[in-house]
Amino acid sequence: MIGENMINDIDRVLISEEELSAIVIRLGEQISIDYKGKDLLLVGILKGSVMFMSDIMRSITIPCEIDFMAVSSYGSGTVTSGEVKIIKDLDRRLEGKDLLIIEDILDSGVTLSYIKEILMARKPKSIKICTLFDKPDRRKAEIFADYIGSKVPDEFIVGYGLDYDEYYRNLPYIGALKRSVYQK
Repeated sequence: MIGENMINDIDRVLISEEELSAIVIRLGEQISIDYKGKDLLLVGILKGSVMFMSDIMRSITIPCEIDFMAVSSYGSGTVTSGEVKIIKDLDRRLEGKDLLIIEDILDSGVTLSYIKEILMARKPKSIKICTLFDKPDRRKAEIFADYIGSKVPDEFIVGYGLDYDEYYRNLPYIGALKRSVYQK
């Protein structure tokens, strides 16, 4: 059972609020430069990217549109099931758009690879990936991010949108979850 005080379930803070803010500003500045004069559509992958998406779109200084997809490949576990389900699809046409997929974490890559393949079939002008965190040690699919906030170790991390069984998303920092919480 998840503790009444979420903070007690965190082994240690890996990335502080201040560090997260600096990452978002750095990525926003680079995206603004790279997409100047383009028809940018940010595609947030729910639910994990919601905090990152809201912060990064405020740090981008050029015109852009936003949309969201909700997909699932985890259920309530800590390891991807490998089966990807689209729960909410995009609301707009993608043809001719420069898509930037906004993801919280690039882990196994299975889900993101599937999403990218589906979106490519809709004929956007380009597709790139911006991930807040990259966990390359767990990669199973041949996919890489174009924009990376930070590489993270192969630990179960939560906070700033990342969850364990839908909890901990509201922590303002990134913490390593104690193994005792998720290994039962």
